Amino acid sequence: MTPDTVPFGGWNNCLRLSNADAELIVTLDVGPRILSYRRSGGANVLKNYQGQLGGCGEKEWMIRGGHRLWIAPEDEVLSYHLDNEPVSWVNEVDGRIAISSRMASPHPLRKDLSITLADKGSRVDLLHSITNEGSTPITLATWALTVMAPGGTEIIPQPPLGEHPRDLLPNRTAVLWPYTDLSDRRWKLGRSFFLLRQQADGTPTKIGLAHGERWVGYLLGKDLFLKTFPLVKGAPYPDGGCNFETFTNAEMLEIESLGPLATLQPGESTSHPETWHLAEAPAGIDPDDETSLTKLLTPILRDLP
Repeated sequence: MTPDTVPFGGWNNCLRLSNADAELIVTLDVGPRILSYRRSGGANVLKNYQGQLGGCGEKEWMIRGGHRLWIAPEDEVLSYHLDNEPVSWVNEVDGRIAISSRMASPHPLRKDLSITLADKGSRVDLLHSITNEGSTPITLATWALTVMAPGGTEIIPQPPLGEHPRDLLPNRTAVLWPYTDLSDRRWKLGRSFFLLRQQADGTPTKIGLAHGERWVGYLLGKDLFLKTFPLVKGAPYPDGGCNFETFTNAEMLEIESLGPLATLQPGESTSHPETWHLAEAPAGIDPDDETSLTKLLTPILRDLP
C-alpha cells in the first residue's frame, strides 16, 4: 500500500493510509504520532488537542493526542522527551511504513513505529521498537499510548470467575496509582468486565493490570475500538508487572500497552506489537450492561485473527 501525502491539523506532511473500510493518518512533522483512525465515513476515534496541532519545535513536551510511543517506567526526562521535530520514514515493500525518530539526551535512543493497514477491513498492525544507540546499557520498556476521543466507555475483560475451594491461587494482578479512588462512579467493577467511563467532569484516575485477556475495547457512539496485545508469561514488566495501563481525566482516556522490561546493550533493541480494529456498534447498546456488551462483542471477537 502506497500512502498519500495530505495536510492534517495544520501539518502539511502527513501520510494517509486507506482502503475501502478504514483510514489512518500519521504526521511526519512530529512524532512518531498517529493522529487519526476511523471507519470509512465515520469519525476519528482518537483525541486531538486542537490548540497543539500544526506546531513543531516547541520547548515543552506536547501531548497533542493520537497514538504515541513512549519509554517506561515513567520518567520526567526520559519519557517526556521532546518529540516535537520531524521524523524520517520508509515505505517498506510489504506495505508497512516505518516511522523513526532519535533522541540524544539523556541517553541516545531511536524510536521506531512500524504501521500496516490491511488491504481490506480495519485491521492495523503496529510494532513499537526502541534501540539503544548509546555506549552504555539502559533498562527500559516500550510503552504505547492511545489517546481516545472523549465521551466513551472503556471495556476491560476479566478472566472467567473460578470457584472456591477449587481455585486457591490468584489469577489477577492490579496496580493502583496514588490518585485512584475506587469509589469513583466512572468505574464499574463487574463480573465479566472492568468498565471505565470518560466524563467531562472527571478527575485523573489510573490502574494497571497484568492483563492476559488479549484485548481492551472502547465504545464511542457508533464505533467500537479494539486493541489487542500480548502478555509474555514470566517476563518482567514495569510498574509492578503491568502490560496494560489506563488513564482518564476530563479531556480524554488513554489505552496503554507495555512491553517487557529489557536491559539493552549498545546496539540492542526491544519491541512489542499491537493490533487495532474498528467495528460499527448498533444502536441500543448499553455500555453499563454486561449482557448488552457481551452480545455486541461475542461475534466481533470470534472473527478476530
